[in-house]
Amino acid sequence: MPNFFERLISEFQSPLRYFFEHLISEFQLPLRNPVLLFSLLLFIILLSPIVLRRAQIPAIIGLIISGVIIGPHGLGLIGERTMEDEGSIKLFSTIGLLYIMFMAGLELELNQFKKFLNKSLTFGLLTFAIPIALGYPLCFYVLQLSPLASLLTASMFATHTLVAYPIVSKYGLSKHSSVAITVGGTILTDTAVLIILAIISSATKGNLDFAFWVRLITSLTIFSIIMFFFIPKIARWFFSKLDSEKSSQYIFVLSVVFFAAFLAEVAGVEHIIGAFVAGLVLNRLIPHNSILMNRIEFIGNSLFIPFFLIFVGMVVDYKVFFQGTWPLIIAGVLTSFAIFSKWLAALVTQFIFKMSKIERQIIFGLSTSHAAATLAIIMVGYDEGKGILDINIVNGTVLLILFTCMTASFVTESAGKKLLIQLAESSDIDVNETKLRNKHIMVSMNELKGNEALLEFALLVSDPKVINPVSVVSVYPDNDQAELMIRKSRKSLEDIVKHFSGHETKLNTIATIDHNLSSGIARVSKELVSDIVVLNDSRQMNLLKRIVGDDRAHLLDVCNRTIFFCQMDKPAVSYNKIVLVTPPHSELEPTFGLWAERIIRLGKELSIDIEMFGTQSCLERFQKVGNANKLDFSIHLKEIESTEDFFLHYVKSDANLIVFCSSRAGSVSYEPLIESFGQKIEKACPKNDTIFIYPGMDTENYYSTYQDISANPISAGVETIQKIGREVGNIFKKSEDDESK
Repeated sequence: MPNFFERLISEFQSPLRYFFEHLISEFQLPLRNPVLLFSLLLFIILLSPIVLRRAQIPAIIGLIISGVIIGPHGLGLIGERTMEDEGSIKLFSTIGLLYIMFMAGLELELNQFKKFLNKSLTFGLLTFAIPIALGYPLCFYVLQLSPLASLLTASMFATHTLVAYPIVSKYGLSKHSSVAITVGGTILTDTAVLIILAIISSATKGNLDFAFWVRLITSLTIFSIIMFFFIPKIARWFFSKLDSEKSSQYIFVLSVVFFAAFLAEVAGVEHIIGAFVAGLVLNRLIPHNSILMNRIEFIGNSLFIPFFLIFVGMVVDYKVFFQGTWPLIIAGVLTSFAIFSKWLAALVTQFIFKMSKIERQIIFGLSTSHAAATLAIIMVGYDEGKGILDINIVNGTVLLILFTCMTASFVTESAGKKLLIQLAESSDIDVNETKLRNKHIMVSMNELKGNEALLEFALLVSDPKVINPVSVVSVYPDNDQAELMIRKSRKSLEDIVKHFSGHETKLNTIATIDHNLSSGIARVSKELVSDIVVLNDSRQMNLLKRIVGDDRAHLLDVCNRTIFFCQMDKPAVSYNKIVLVTPPHSELEPTFGLWAERIIRLGKELSIDIEMFGTQSCLERFQKVGNANKLDFSIHLKEIESTEDFFLHYVKSDANLIVFCSSRAGSVSYEPLIESFGQKIEKACPKNDTIFIYPGMDTENYYSTYQDISANPISAGVETIQKIGREVGNIFKKSEDDESK
């Protein structure tokens, strides 16, 4: 019996010994197993921000420090050979770098960028000229570098990488003027520096001749034509055809980013320029509050960008600074001047444009970090340069990268919090406007099919700061099939939530029963305290409904909310312009600011212009609403005296979204001609998507409270007779047209 147990133990010892020996061999330094390396990096991405959060250290700094610790010059978990090989680490870090630049272009508020274009140009010139003008004599006389090495190192001072950009994005400040100015200036200065890099690289190879300039200009021209002419057309077509395939859209976006980066390298500049251009090109086609945008930000911030930050830390070799004083002097001079030159550029920008101290800190924080282009420049000087730069400059630059990234993160984090507090304290939204903005939208739909565009519209115009801004409601008649329809509706609503699960906005879903659709919508809108009701509106309306009234008229009678009747068949990204028609005195309606804010948000999210057909007073009030809500948008006025003048001035285009602000009977902007305007729009522009807005009535004064008493029976009778007369006239007119044919 003892022999049996001894043999059994020996049988188990062999596999266990093999397992642990194999396990120990896999952990021999440096680690080589790609699966183990990937697991290690994922654990760092997960735990580093959590651990360092208690020490009030920004997550970006934690990732960079983690890279220093596990890198070849730290604990040696990852060797130099693993970093240099074209493997997963280098690939993911490159993707992260391109992702940062792509998101900077994608999140850039184009209307605001145009607004501050001169400021961006000025800052770009300052942040390029000041470091080079002061850095060249510093390198030449103090560090005693050669003229070419001094120019190369000075140009390195001028670059900056938006390492701290995820911080302002997290705080919701990516559309602030100071951020827009910095991002614009970043692209200008980095483009100029990288062109200088291409020139120096060609000069070291002896290829700097007339043919080089011809090749560079020709290549950049071809690159620009492809990116700004062909890619937008292809992307618009792709998004229109595959609107429901969100995963395919994301893969398409990634393909465009890396193809643009590749084309930029072919054109003779660095790939980060191509990634940023890809962001600019897709900016108008990807709404900032869309599911696709949410996926782009989530995957980038969770995976790719942290890989790049860890890789930056791995490059740092801190041991070299203990081998003598000269490397420390070089590193100290380079780091101090790099930070000082960016601070000086931000200070001069502040004085020129009379900006606040916090805005200067935001500009300084975003522009002081050096990483991508800096590494590219130094590596060109060290690898290709025939002795242009020595190892001390390279090591000093790596330390510069570490300290500038840390400085940028701390400054941006601190300034971002201060700016948020300042914006909250200086909010100048009108009290009456705030009273009207309950910020809840109720979408009425009974099934997902055919209503994707409707719900997408509601999500685009919702306020992202509200926790639950949208509710989806299905109302069914109270009959024998009611319970069956409710069960089917709940399944349909679950499909809706699943379909839009990629969007950060949480959707409330309700299935209910009422005597009729209109009464149910009115009742639920009161229960939810919704300020806007959005529903699909059929284009088909027969003669009988037009005379005796349809569901639209009934809903307007029983519901005092602002109602959007939408006829939307196309994806939102296919719109080129919003055509807004406002009757005279529509700005005097009590809920004008409510619906105006939504249309402004739609134009802002889609980065398209609003063309208003209305009065000057309506335009001024419209702009006031946008300014009060701190929304940047572009609007142009074509002044008309009545809604009928719209057809005289409107230039037809199937890519336009037509929005008509109608009015209810008895309101200040109501006129009888308004009721026939919708029919004329349908006939004149049958291929256009349309939205008919009926502003809500003040609850306290809403006439439906007294609906048992007719306030003006004679007027109602006259209006009914006018309806009958118009329909009969249309019948005879149609008969005459048929006979003439």
